Amino acid sequence: MERHMPRRPAATTAATATALLVSLTACGGGGEQGEGKSGEPVRGGTFTYAAAVGTSCLDPHTSPGDITAVVQRNVFDSLVQLDGDGKLHPWLAKSWTVSKDARTYTFELRDDVTFHDGTPFDAAAVKANLEHIKAPATKSLYASALLGPYSGSKVLGKHRIEIAFSEPNIPFLQAASTPYLGIASPASLTKFKDQLCAGGTYSVGTGPFRSVRYVKNDRAEFARNDDYAWSPAGAKHQGPPLLDKLVVRFLPEDSVRSGALTSGQVDAAALPVTSARTVQRDSSLRLTKRQAPGASYSLYLNTDRGPLRDERVRRAFQQSVDVSALVKSIYRGEYERAWSPLGPTTPAAYDDAIEGAVSHDPAAAAKLLDEAGWSKKDAQGYRVKDGERLSLHWPFIGALVRDQRDVLGEAVQAELKKNGIDLVRDPVETGAYFERYGKGDYDVWDNAWVRADPAILAGFYLSTNLPSAGGQNVSRTRDKQVDAWLRAGAAESRPAEREKSYAKVERWAVDHATVLPLYVPVTTVGVSRKADGLTFDANAWPQFAGVWKTTR
Repeated sequence: MERHMPRRPAATTAATATALLVSLTACGGGGEQGEGKSGEPVRGGTFTYAAAVGTSCLDPHTSPGDITAVVQRNVFDSLVQLDGDGKLHPWLAKSWTVSKDARTYTFELRDDVTFHDGTPFDAAAVKANLEHIKAPATKSLYASALLGPYSGSKVLGKHRIEIAFSEPNIPFLQAASTPYLGIASPASLTKFKDQLCAGGTYSVGTGPFRSVRYVKNDRAEFARNDDYAWSPAGAKHQGPPLLDKLVVRFLPEDSVRSGALTSGQVDAAALPVTSARTVQRDSSLRLTKRQAPGASYSLYLNTDRGPLRDERVRRAFQQSVDVSALVKSIYRGEYERAWSPLGPTTPAAYDDAIEGAVSHDPAAAAKLLDEAGWSKKDAQGYRVKDGERLSLHWPFIGALVRDQRDVLGEAVQAELKKNGIDLVRDPVETGAYFERYGKGDYDVWDNAWVRADPAILAGFYLSTNLPSAGGQNVSRTRDKQVDAWLRAGAAESRPAEREKSYAKVERWAVDHATVLPLYVPVTTVGVSRKADGLTFDANAWPQFAGVWKTTR
């Protein structure tokens, strides 16, 4: 039996969040998950964090990348905060009310907040941001889907806004807590509309740090916002950052990143699991690991084209791969094998009963392929039908591959070959990658997506959330029953009932072979013991506003 990491009780977390959601006003309290308690905070200095990947776009309204969220959380604040314990707190919004049908949210906003460019924060700024996210010209690849069935906003006063949805949208507050729905200066949205992806001085928010410089795939630099006086109520650190400067370096090579940490060139680093034990043996470093909520790292199968239209072929794909053995051998027991498209720490969703639903059974897989008409083999041992080889294409961007996913991909490829399935891994450039993503020009697509809410399943399985519409429905599922379950989950405030709806989607996705779950991502960060105050939010992403260094 596999080793399972400790899980947060889903119903308890969801109950806390939902109780806050339906209350007439929000209240403070709580806190983030923190690291380090070695002494009194020290003001000043520079803290450098090494990230595993870069990004071609630093506009969180456009980019879907986790790294965009981690980097730009420093610049863009949100209406509300979801802390590391899954509790909601006021932030740019002082309080909020929710209509009984969960279609209308009314926010009372702070009146003492200023953007980095001197523009006052108000209700008009919130509306401008929401409209920007939904505008086709923004080409949002995630934020638009997070905003869901948004139907418009009404400015009810200088610091009061009503946000409306065409359908019940219980997950909205969690979505509103993310950097993807962070609030940018409305002046910047107009003035820099063609440069927002470029980051640097084009990124203008209200956050604890001002964006100073961004060198694509090299580094992002930030300076303390001395005027910052509106920390979220749940934040451990209040007020301006203690650091003078924050630097995020993009070091895709695992060995380079680990070496930069152990040699003291950086103060903290996102680490591969292969480096975890080395860091644990180094007394000058601390290691923290947190299992990420949201979508597990999985292979999604395109049900809309080619051989994978046939469910028998998709099931054969699942059963041909010994996932447990691959994850154990490649990740040395540091990662948990995934059984569901949802990770087990996702609040109000994960159903343990799904474990074991996909078995490694090459004989059964071979029988399914024979039944589907792929009974003959060519000279290389691959199955053929009507003169065509059973070839499946999996595009990827080589520069963005991390976490030994290249090794895992090759291992999956080898497993499938044993049963005559030709999995072709196509290295492509960024532009071609997203073009194929939008058009559905692939058979297999790998993905993991962090979100502290089971509504992430709507992104992956709601029929209206195809990639061309800003969603993540890469399996291109169009099923009325699945849509109904997802909409029921979005309309339900009772945690237990919500969990039932999403659990049905989890099971359907696996049983109909739309996905092969591989492993549950873990955020692993090594930190110098000369630094303190690093915290993690509900998404297991590092937060830097309260970081300080014991020596400078």
